[in-house]
Amino acid sequence: MKQKFYKGRFIFIPFGVAAFLSLISYVVMLLWNNLLPGILHVGIITFWQAMGIFILCKILFGFGKGGPRMGGAPWMRKRWEDKIKNMSPEERELFKEKMKQRCGGGRWGQKDNWGNFQSENVRATE
Repeated sequence: MKQKFYKGRFIFIPFGVAAFLSLISYVVMLLWNNLLPGILHVGIITFWQAMGIFILCKILFGFGKGGPRMGGAPWMRKRWEDKIKNMSPEERELFKEKMKQRCGGGRWGQKDNWGNFQSENVRATE
């Protein structure tokens, strides 16, 4: 049973991608045709034009890479790199522990003394 599923999934993946692209294109077409003619006084578009706009936006603005998991915008990554470079090894370890508690290791919504980072940091270096 599993072998059939694994072989068959490669047949369904293109259909799934095509269905997803069609759904997104339809939503883009509906939003464009219902919002923009009244706001910007532009003409209505067809389904295929909406698909072209969606694909063009994905090419120009990316395919979802570099989101919050990847560190965000380049200016934000640079800012964090500068902050981390200026930390001592003890401060880095404390920062890593706090990030694990807050993001990776703890439960969602857990606020474990994040506001006291600076005061703990000062105590650790003294």
